Amino acid sequence: MQTKAFELEQSVFDLLNRVISDYGLYIFMGLALFLIPFAIWALSGGLRRKLLKGKSMPHVPPVIVIRLPGAPPLPSETFDPLPPLRDPPDCGHDEY
Repeated sequence: MQTKAFELEQSVFDLLNRVISDYGLYIFMGLALFLIPFAIWALSGGLRRKLLKGKSMPHVPPVIVIRLPGAPPLPSETFDPLPPLRDPPDCGHDEY
């Protein structure tokens, strides 16, 4: 039983290999010509209209805001992108 399944699988793979090697370019061009209008339709909202036909459009807020009670904490230190120049730290090595 296993050899019959393997032979059938191999024959299907051989058929697909021949079809792709002979007609691969035409298959690719057909898929591209189909997918470009489909992508334009889906991105313009066609899929949304199809799924929500007759239903109200759900409103999803773009940002979730959580307000915490109390005053906001004060910043501990302001960030200075250009700190003043300082002497290098003493690393304990003697210079010669």
